[in-house]
Amino acid sequence: MRVRTLFWDGRDERALAALSMLRPDLVLYFGERHRLSSPEVFQALRTACPDAIVFGCSTGGQFLDAEVVDDDIACLAIRFERTRLRLAQAEIRSPGTSRAAGTMLAQTLRADDLKGIFVLSDGLNVNGSELVAGFTDILGSGIPVTGGLAGDGPSFGATLVGADAAPRSHVAAAVGFYGDAIQIGHGSAGGWNVFGPVRRITRSLGNVLFELDGEPALDLYQRYLGPEAEGLPGSGLLFPLQVYDAANPDHKIVRTILAVDREQGSLTFAGDVPTGWRAQLMRGHFSRLAEGAAEAASQAVAGAVHEPVEGDGVALMVSCIGRRLLMGQRISDEVDAAASTLGPGYKKLGFYAYGEIAPHATSRQCELHNQTMTITTLRETAGNQR
Repeated sequence: MRVRTLFWDGRDERALAALSMLRPDLVLYFGERHRLSSPEVFQALRTACPDAIVFGCSTGGQFLDAEVVDDDIACLAIRFERTRLRLAQAEIRSPGTSRAAGTMLAQTLRADDLKGIFVLSDGLNVNGSELVAGFTDILGSGIPVTGGLAGDGPSFGATLVGADAAPRSHVAAAVGFYGDAIQIGHGSAGGWNVFGPVRRITRSLGNVLFELDGEPALDLYQRYLGPEAEGLPGSGLLFPLQVYDAANPDHKIVRTILAVDREQGSLTFAGDVPTGWRAQLMRGHFSRLAEGAAEAASQAVAGAVHEPVEGDGVALMVSCIGRRLLMGQRISDEVDAAASTLGPGYKKLGFYAYGEIAPHATSRQCELHNQTMTITTLRETAGNQR
């Protein structure tokens, strides 16, 4: 398994020569929405790497190793030696079609030698937890599904996914990895602290929260955020919601706000917030978020099968846009913490997302997460090269 990485301005096609010379099987790329909306970006990558799956999305910032940028496109190309790939994509017309899209992707990729799936989805026109449920309906919990929801920085205007085509909205896509050579590890951790009273979700519908303890959910956020409530949904990224079933308190999930309906007093989250569950507000601290990133890296490295490997390893890092907004100029703290834990054996590519997908650290069930650092590691065991 051989890997090349680069930051690319989206215009100078000569800069892609390093990727082209590798003759890769997979090219991953992440960038700012307005830059990726130009069809010339995809076409240049396709021309440089004609035999590769070209797969990417819009973000809230992207990074290679420990360098975070907003303008340049982060690219990573992989040439596998003994691993087969397959790409699938589905339309997401509205959040209500999310589960069907996940089911369709899983059915397309399912095979006896499937070892893992990496997913990128529209980040606004989706119910992320329902999308993941569609995968687990078909695959169960034995196949790790990881990835993230595309972003648009703090703007929440539109998000784009490109799967062997120019990036566009209303798309969910996934790459399946097949064969005995591929080793896949995964980890996900947060580092946020809860505060305030535990409340009960008294009215919700899917990922739309109407009431907490019988009070309009928006009123609660406005009370805690004060003047910052005018900046919702963006300012809500700094105050995510931890939710859990009272009958299973060890299985806690974090949810972040995607949209606000001021007339109804409701909040739309990236994933489900079921009626009857408990909820508690959260806030972050720099050191705790960096510790969470390191923990995610530790889980990913420990979870991989430890057999002799050949060539480079890859770490695909998906972090929540809320973490970036909170940490500001100190965002390199969490990237450095994860990179240090992973070590020099992994080429690192990542982006800031509207939601992260990975198995839950406790239950091992694949879930949509918010406000976490989620890491997927890829390596190939030693064998005959092609």
